[in-house]
Amino acid sequence: MVLRSYGLASQTEVQRLWWLSLLPYQIVLYLNGFYTLFYTICELLMFIYKGETLPYAPSSLGVEIVILLLTSFVEILRLFFGKKGNLTERPLLVGVSLGLSLPAVLGNVFLLIWQTYLLRAELILIIVQLSFIGVEMLLGFIAIILFSRATPY
Repeated sequence: MVLRSYGLASQTEVQRLWWLSLLPYQIVLYLNGFYTLFYTICELLMFIYKGETLPYAPSSLGVEIVILLLTSFVEILRLFFGKKGNLTERPLLVGVSLGLSLPAVLGNVFLLIWQTYLLRAELILIIVQLSFIGVEMLLGFIAIILFSRATPY
């Protein structure tokens, strides 16, 4: 009522002005977009190095590169749905992003554990990537809870 006396909006109109999208979630998604590009380029360069200097089975290097590219593609889709879901405050899109986290984690775990040769730099890159995914999953769950509990306009 105090707002009305000063010519401002009513209490329900003020409640509609609150943004539910999570700034920390958006920041982590934004930074992970750059890191995913950096990670993919570094991994491809390391695969070129390993292909030239280390003995590989005929199809093993190709399979590992394909898994890296598929994992990067899934990661790009995951980041897209996470950003759109957070900005539009839609729990379904954030849920799709969380669902795509599983293949992204599996691809990174494959590169971490079952890769033919693992360089120390790759180990660090993959651990940072998995850390990003973990933080984004936690913030994504929080975002889904907030978006689902909010009253629609």
